[in-house]
Amino acid sequence: MRKGLNLRTILMFAMVCAMAGLIVGAQAQQPRTGVAALKVTSSEIGGVVASSKGPEAGVWVIAETTETPTRLIKIVVTDDQGRYLLPDLPKATYDVWVRGYGLVDSTAAQAMPGKQLNLKAVVAPTPADAAKVYPAVYWLSLIKVPDKSEFPIKATPMPPYKGQMAGAAPATVTPIAQREAVENEEAIAVKPILHQEEWIDVMKQGCQQCHQLGTRVTRDLTHLKPLNFRSSEEAWATRIHFGQAGIGRMDGTLPRFVDQQRAIKMFADWTDRIAAGELPPTPPRPSGTERNVVITMWDWGKPSGHPHDEVSTDKRHVSVNANGLIYAADFNDDDLLWVDPNKNTAGAIPTPFIDDKTKMQPTWPQKVGVPSPIYGNQLVWTGVAGPHNPMMDEKGRVWVTTNIRQSANSDFCKAGSDSPFAKYFPVNSAGKQAAVYDPETKKFTPVDTCFNTHHLQFASDKDNTLFFSPPGGQVFGWLDTKVFDETGDWKKAEGWCPAYLDTNGTGKIDPATDKRIPVNGYGTIVNPKDGSVWFAVTGPVPGHILRMSLGSNPPSTCMAEVYEPPYYNPARPGVNGYSPRGIDIDRNGLIWTALSGSGQLASFDRSKCKVLNGPTATGQQCPEGWTLYNAPGPKMKGVTDEGSADFEYYNWVDQFNTLGLGENIPMVTGTSSDSLQAFDPNTKKWTILRVPYPMGFFVRGMDGRIDDPKGGWKGRGVYATYGEDQTWHIETGPGTKNKLVKFQIRPNPLAD
Repeated sequence: MRKGLNLRTILMFAMVCAMAGLIVGAQAQQPRTGVAALKVTSSEIGGVVASSKGPEAGVWVIAETTETPTRLIKIVVTDDQGRYLLPDLPKATYDVWVRGYGLVDSTAAQAMPGKQLNLKAVVAPTPADAAKVYPAVYWLSLIKVPDKSEFPIKATPMPPYKGQMAGAAPATVTPIAQREAVENEEAIAVKPILHQEEWIDVMKQGCQQCHQLGTRVTRDLTHLKPLNFRSSEEAWATRIHFGQAGIGRMDGTLPRFVDQQRAIKMFADWTDRIAAGELPPTPPRPSGTERNVVITMWDWGKPSGHPHDEVSTDKRHVSVNANGLIYAADFNDDDLLWVDPNKNTAGAIPTPFIDDKTKMQPTWPQKVGVPSPIYGNQLVWTGVAGPHNPMMDEKGRVWVTTNIRQSANSDFCKAGSDSPFAKYFPVNSAGKQAAVYDPETKKFTPVDTCFNTHHLQFASDKDNTLFFSPPGGQVFGWLDTKVFDETGDWKKAEGWCPAYLDTNGTGKIDPATDKRIPVNGYGTIVNPKDGSVWFAVTGPVPGHILRMSLGSNPPSTCMAEVYEPPYYNPARPGVNGYSPRGIDIDRNGLIWTALSGSGQLASFDRSKCKVLNGPTATGQQCPEGWTLYNAPGPKMKGVTDEGSADFEYYNWVDQFNTLGLGENIPMVTGTSSDSLQAFDPNTKKWTILRVPYPMGFFVRGMDGRIDDPKGGWKGRGVYATYGEDQTWHIETGPGTKNKLVKFQIRPNPLAD
C-alpha cells in the first residue's frame, strides 16, 4: 500500500521514528468526552480522530485497499469535532490512517466497512516533520528567481555535466519549435528573455510539463549521493540529462532560460537552502466546504503510463453515459484507458493506426544519454501514437486526438487538390490526427486529418461539428461528424482555416493585405452563443486568446481576433497576466482562461471591448475586457506582482453544477499543489479540493457528470486524473500507477 522509494527507505524511516517514539498506532479508542459517537452502515467506516491535543479538525482520513479488482482509495476530511465518515466502501479490508498539516502520518489500522474506528493522530514533533506532507508548490515557493533588475539577461552555454565525454563541447539542442509536435505538447521557441515573467514562464511551462517541482525527489538530492557529484550545481547540470526525458525534453528546456548557468545556480541554491533546513510556509487545513469533499481513486494503466486527460460524459449534455465507464488517453502507452467506477475494474483499448507504426516517430526518444538513477539505460516509453485528449459525443462515443500515421499528408491536403480548403491554404503535414471509439460496437475507427490536432471540442450545432486545437499549427480544423457518420469519408467531412486578422477593418478578409498569424492553439472551446471558436495560445509571453469566426463560406470568410492579457499595458499599470493555456466558457458566453505563467484565473468579456479589429487590434487593444484573479497558494521568493507559484495547467467551467458548488463555476488545475481549485465569481472565494495522498497529483484536465439528477450529492461528481509522466516522482515511488480521481461534495462532513 503506502510504499516509499524502496523497502530499505521504509525500514530506515521506521527505525528512526521508533527511536524517537513517534510511531503511534492508529488504533480503536473511545471517543473523547463531548464528542458523540457515530453510527455507521455496512458500507461505511467512521469514528473520531484525536491527538494529544484533542480532536483534530480538518485532517484527512485515508482508506486504501488492493482487494478490489483495481486499487481503490477513499479520502474524507474530519469535521470541527474530529469526526469522519468514509461512505460507499465495497466489501474489503482497508488500511485506514490519518494525514494532516501539523501531524505526522499515523500508522494504518485495518478495518472493514460497518465498523467504527477511532484513530489516534500524531502531532509532528518539529516543523520539519510536519512539512514532509506539504504540497510541492509550498516547497517550490522557496526558490529565488532572478531579480527584475537582472533582466534582460545574457546567454551562457549549457554547463558541463557528469557523463559528458571529456573535452566535448556542451550538447547542442534543437530548439523546441523545430521539433515534431508529437514529441512535445506544444512548440515554444527559444528566444531572448527580457523580463522576469518570461523566466517564470519557462520554469512552469518548461520544467513542469511532465512533473511537479517541489516534490521530495526534486527538492532533495540525497538519492543522488551514490553518483558522487562534486556539488549540487553539478548534480543539477547532470540530472537534466537523465534517462529518456533527458534527451530533447529536459535538456531542451534549459536553453529556454537563455542564461543556462544562472538557471542551474538557481536550482542548486534552492536545494542547498532546503538541505540546510529552510522550510516553506504552512498550508491551511481544509475548512468550510472543503471539509465536505469526498475523494475516490482507482489505479489504471501501467507504471509507464500517462493518462493525460479523462472524459466521463458529453460536455454539452452531462447525463450522457450516466454510470458508465470513464475513459482517458494514455499519452505514453498508446491506449484508451477505462475504469468502471461501479465494479472497480480497469482496462485498456489500443488506439488504431493506418500506417506501419514501426516507421512512425516515437513519442519519446528511444535512447538514453545519461543513465537514470532509477531505470538505468532502460527505455521506459516506447509509444508512437501519443493519444492526448478524449471527448465524448451525445451517443457516448469517445473521440480522441492521436497519431495514426506518419506526418506527411495525403495529396488531398496539398496544393493541386480539388479541396476548397487546400486551394485556399494547402497543408503538407500534420503531427497528430484523430480516432473515435464506439463502446457499443467495440470498434475504434481512425480519422485522418490534414491539420494538427491536440484538444478537441464539440459545437452546439445540428452537425455536431468537432473542432481541434493545433499546437505549432498554421491552421485550425474541424470535422462535421454528421457527414462523417453518413459517409465515412473524412475528406468530405473536414475543413480548415488559417488565422487572418482584419487588419484594414473592412469586415472581410483579403489575404493580400490582411495580416496572417499562426493559430498555434493549445486549449480550445466553442461559444454556444455565436459558434465562434476560441483558442488559448500560451506563448510567447504574454500569449493570447484567439477568436475565430468561420463566416458564411469558410475558408474565405474565416476571420481572427486576438486578445492578450494586460501586460506592461499603460492602460492597466501594474497588472501583468500571461500565458493562457486552458480555456473554457460559461453558459452566458463569458470566456475563462488559466494563466499558467502568472498563476491566475482570468475572465474575458469581449462585449466590453472598444476595438475588435483594425490596425491597432494586435493584442493589447482590450485590457478592459479582462479580469484577473490570483490563484491560491504562496508566491516564489523575489516575485512581487504575479499570482501563485502554482502551475495552472488547464481550466474548466462546471456549467451544470456537476460538483455541487453551483452552475458556471470555473475551476483550475493546481498542478503543483495536488489540487483542483474552484472559484465562485459571485463571492470571489476559492474552494481547494486537495488530494493529500499519494502526493504528486499532477492534474491536467477534468470534467463532470450527473449520473442521477435526483440522487443528491451521490448522483454527481467531477473527474480528473494524475497526469504524471515520471510516475516514480509520485509519493509511492517506482511501480506507481497513475490514477483516476473522483471529487464529490456532500452537504456536511458526515453525510452518508
